[in-house]
Amino acid sequence: MFFYLSKKIAIPNNVKLKCISWNKDQGFIACGGEDGLLKVLKLETQTDNAKLRGLAAPSNLSMNQTLEGHSGSVQVVTWNEQYQKLTTSDQNGLIIVWMLYKGSWYEEMINNRNKSVVRSMSWSADGQKICIVYEDGAVIVGSVDGNRIWGKDLKGIQLCHVAWSADSKILLFGMANGEIHIYDNQGNFIIKMKLNCLVNVTGAISIAGIHWYHGTEGYVEPDCPCLAVCFDNGRCQIMRHENDQNPVLIDTGMYVVSIQWNHTGSVLAVAGSQKAVTQDKDVNTVQFYTPFGEHLGTLKVPGKQMSALSWEGGGLKIALAVDSFIYFANIRPDYKWGYCSNTVVYAYTRPDRPEYCVVFWETKNNEKYVKYVKSLISITTCGDFCILATKADENHPQFVLVLCNSIGTPLDPKYIDIVPLFVAMTKTHVIAASKEAFYTWQYRVAKKLTALEINQITRSRKEGRERIYHVDDTPSGSVDGVLDYSKAIQGTRDPICAITASDKTLIVGRESGTIQRYSLPNVGLIQKYSLNCRAYQLSLNCNSSRLAIIDISGVLTFFDLDARVTDGAGQQVVGEVLKPERKDVWDMKWAKDNPGLFAMMEKTRMYVFRNLDPEEPIQTSGYICHFEDLEIKSVLLDEILKVRNRDVAERRRGPNNPGPQTPYCSIWILSWNLCRVKEERVRLGFYFVKMALASWVDRRQNPDHPNKDYVINFEIRSLRDSRALIEKVGIEDASQFIEDNPHPRLWRLLAEAALQKLDLQTAEQAFVRCKDYQGIKFVKRLGNLQSESMKQAEVVAYFGRFEEAERMYLDMDRRDLAIGLRLKLGDWFRVLQLLKTGSGDADDSLLEQAHNAIGDYFADRQKWLNAVQYYVQGRNQERLAECYYMLEDYEGLENLANSLPENNKLLPEIAQMFVRVGMCEQAVTAFLKCNQPKAAVDACVHLNQWNKAVELAKNHSMKEIGSLLARYASHLLEKNKTLDAIELYRKANYFFDAAKLMFKIADEEAKKRTKPLRVKKLYVLSALLIEQYHEQMKNAQRGKVKGKSSEATSALAGLLEEEVLSTADRFTDSAWRGAEAYHFFTLAQRQLYEGYVDSALKTALHLRDYEDIIPAVEIYSLLALCACASRAFGTCSKAFIKLESLETLSSEQKQQYEDLALEIFTKHTPKDNRKSELDSLLEGGEGKLPTCVATGSPITEYQFWMCGVCKHCALTQEISNYNFCPLCHGPVG
Repeated sequence: MFFYLSKKIAIPNNVKLKCISWNKDQGFIACGGEDGLLKVLKLETQTDNAKLRGLAAPSNLSMNQTLEGHSGSVQVVTWNEQYQKLTTSDQNGLIIVWMLYKGSWYEEMINNRNKSVVRSMSWSADGQKICIVYEDGAVIVGSVDGNRIWGKDLKGIQLCHVAWSADSKILLFGMANGEIHIYDNQGNFIIKMKLNCLVNVTGAISIAGIHWYHGTEGYVEPDCPCLAVCFDNGRCQIMRHENDQNPVLIDTGMYVVSIQWNHTGSVLAVAGSQKAVTQDKDVNTVQFYTPFGEHLGTLKVPGKQMSALSWEGGGLKIALAVDSFIYFANIRPDYKWGYCSNTVVYAYTRPDRPEYCVVFWETKNNEKYVKYVKSLISITTCGDFCILATKADENHPQFVLVLCNSIGTPLDPKYIDIVPLFVAMTKTHVIAASKEAFYTWQYRVAKKLTALEINQITRSRKEGRERIYHVDDTPSGSVDGVLDYSKAIQGTRDPICAITASDKTLIVGRESGTIQRYSLPNVGLIQKYSLNCRAYQLSLNCNSSRLAIIDISGVLTFFDLDARVTDGAGQQVVGEVLKPERKDVWDMKWAKDNPGLFAMMEKTRMYVFRNLDPEEPIQTSGYICHFEDLEIKSVLLDEILKVRNRDVAERRRGPNNPGPQTPYCSIWILSWNLCRVKEERVRLGFYFVKMALASWVDRRQNPDHPNKDYVINFEIRSLRDSRALIEKVGIEDASQFIEDNPHPRLWRLLAEAALQKLDLQTAEQAFVRCKDYQGIKFVKRLGNLQSESMKQAEVVAYFGRFEEAERMYLDMDRRDLAIGLRLKLGDWFRVLQLLKTGSGDADDSLLEQAHNAIGDYFADRQKWLNAVQYYVQGRNQERLAECYYMLEDYEGLENLANSLPENNKLLPEIAQMFVRVGMCEQAVTAFLKCNQPKAAVDACVHLNQWNKAVELAKNHSMKEIGSLLARYASHLLEKNKTLDAIELYRKANYFFDAAKLMFKIADEEAKKRTKPLRVKKLYVLSALLIEQYHEQMKNAQRGKVKGKSSEATSALAGLLEEEVLSTADRFTDSAWRGAEAYHFFTLAQRQLYEGYVDSALKTALHLRDYEDIIPAVEIYSLLALCACASRAFGTCSKAFIKLESLETLSSEQKQQYEDLALEIFTKHTPKDNRKSELDSLLEGGEGKLPTCVATGSPITEYQFWMCGVCKHCALTQEISNYNFCPLCHGPVG
């Protein structure tokens, strides 16, 4: 950061100034002094020259008004920027509020308490309230319209300063004894501020200034210190908030009279005086600090006594009140910026975001790319790339160097453990330095690789190309070395203060003035030089032979690194300080193609030096981007980053302070309805017109949208002279001048002028001198042309005047050449227009190519609808499919797929598009059309269309249908859709798997004690599936058996194969047991309730065989009930004995059964009255008889009915009453 005095204004009659304040929004400067002096000045720049902008433009006083009203010395002046009011106070306690009317300032309100002197006044951040403090301890808070809000007398306290917090909730009162008390906005005392900067300070002190930055333009870092408190003894503390226990402490070493933040809170100016080392008198001084206490520089100001300072709204100027003069100093900020590949990269803060907004502005095409970066430290550029140095995390001491291309795409980040205070960059290396050590990184960028491939390459790289060196080490240049950050921890007595690098040399500057020269790429210490200044900025010329040094005072010196001279002691030393020395220099740039040519900025003038001889200066305040080919490119960063505070404030304030977030239209409608007075409506109308214009201006001057006028190209004198000679004298004399002052750019200028006049011989010679092979070939080609008009057209095209060249081709009836010219330029829209003006066989293919190219143009800009129109005409089915997909026009995509021939290479891609959006049917159609049934099945599986997948697999006899079904079934089972899985297996004829799942459901339902009839139905369904499985196995075996084998043989073979396949599944042998159990269980209960107690007993006796299916307690409870009802008390007794012996019953349940048995069998003997028919049959020893499924009775007859489905029997006379089998519900045939 550099600063220099630029202007001086004298106050008439040598009246001494006491205070000064610069209006940040409107630019008015108010200054007060002795004898009631109060002036309002305004500096305005007026120039018609576009290149003279900012500080370089001449500034004149557009207002110089003396305000009458004060009789005593004016001691306090303060602005209310939001409401355009000036508040002043004098030594008599008189307060005057001034307002602007028709370009002049007039009194609006006057107040005189007549008791004490006003020591300080402060407006709140929103301009709504003013706090006035008097010396006797009185405090008054009033509104902007003059009403008193509250007042308070602080007894026994002398006040001298006041400040509002950003949210207007806190007031700080500075006392005459140096204490600061914290109050709320209602005047209630909160706490006394802890002043760490006064520890171990003795003697009387007073507060020099309190300034609280309100964050209106954002903060340089999140949680950035913003409250500055400074004392007259030079001690200062900068706090994050009023209760900050760990403030930044500064000892300025000077007597302080005033402090103030700049408009962004990034620089604190401290004004005062300090003892000069060589003089007895005090020297007026302004010190500049960052919010973190880093010293940025010192500005010395002439005069006897400085009384106040104030920043200009844009932070580019500062006004200083010294004696009876106002001095103005220009500020050259250290912007975070760089220039690479026609792109200006710059960063700024915004109030609505905590990050830095980094803009990559491609100046050639005026394209902007905006990135947001947290904790940005610096921007460094070289070639086509830039390095963004940032802090990795607020709570972690690691830092990141992010390598980006010219549109802000991150290519390669490097995490380092040293603070990158200084960063330099070459075409192959990045060097980052802290105060003690420097880190080197040999970066590589593969331009044609994708970001993913770059990441893969970066992961595979070793750390051999990263090294770190301590500044006190003497590396030898060997390739050995590791990345050891422990070196960075070691301190040094002579810290690093600046670095620079070229492709083969690294220069490190130290605070003592020592310059260390290292070799690159293998870092080895070559030489140490000693200078008499502390470097602030270093720069090497293009062949690394000379070094430019700008020190902290803005003095530019040059050092020849290779010169050998004899010093005062007669010793030969390497390196020589060159004679020319320039002051007040804040920027310089060496030419990239000439080691003796450079440009430098001195105040508001740019000088170009050739071999240390200056040319006449150019008036500008731009930062130098690039110097090559005798042209200097400069960017007006001040203009780009200028904040339109006035517009911001106007919008924030509103006519009735509606608030910054209220939309203009809403305020307009609401306010218009509320305003009944005609004059009020007129005033409001003017206000909103003004706001609309301010908003439009603000958008045009937004740093996110820079103007191309802010980039200025300057030609140096030799180029200007050569151009003038060519235009005014002629090519021959100009050729001689260029021969005497050779440069490739001048020869190219001569060649271009010779081409214009078709002087091909001179043009060829000039192209040879500037080594332009393409130009030589062009001249040769021109020489082969016979037509002069053709030559002229080619030359016109060569100079980029394509419209004129095309017109000349068409005038010669050479449409083909006009089309060829547009083809080379890639101007397909014009190619299409030209093709439509004629006809020819060759035009059809070119027409198709043009349509496709225009379609690509629209597709690249995501204008898919426009692209479709041209792709249809160009018959580009592949890109057409992509456009339909991006437009979500799936009907068009389907029609395209239907129009394609079978096995077209585009069909699989279209099918995948359908899959991605879940359109299964269309995807399957496309896959089948290109003969990819496997892909169609996979698509169905991916989209959970399993029915379709199974159907496709069956239709195309795919072997993997079993695994497919298993996957689908598992998918359904995961979602508890067991019945759907059973249906899937059944439809696919996988009856055995379906039966297993059905048996599982039936068992689960039985355990849940579901209705017995439902459980029976489930077991019947399971058994029916097993029967289908049996039939399937027999049919399959029947198909395998060849010849005339009997049906019995094939059935037996099927059963044997079935036995092999299902040995582990016993339910295939007894598939009907579950159905039988629940059939007899429900039949017995039905017979019992209908009164057929003997039949119920016979049926219940069958249940004894099904204890593995129905719980024994239910079987024997039913049996005991049926036996008791049938008066077969012997059987009933056996049932009770079984119940009492069940281990599944609790002791209480067993006791209940015992009590019931005792009650029954004390009344009835436990004997059967008649022998059970069933028992008598069993005792016959003829084996178990079949049971009638209709009655539950054993079948003793030889003639009986058998079901064709379940193979169960029934008595003939009983089954005649049924249409369906009582067990399986199959039809009675």
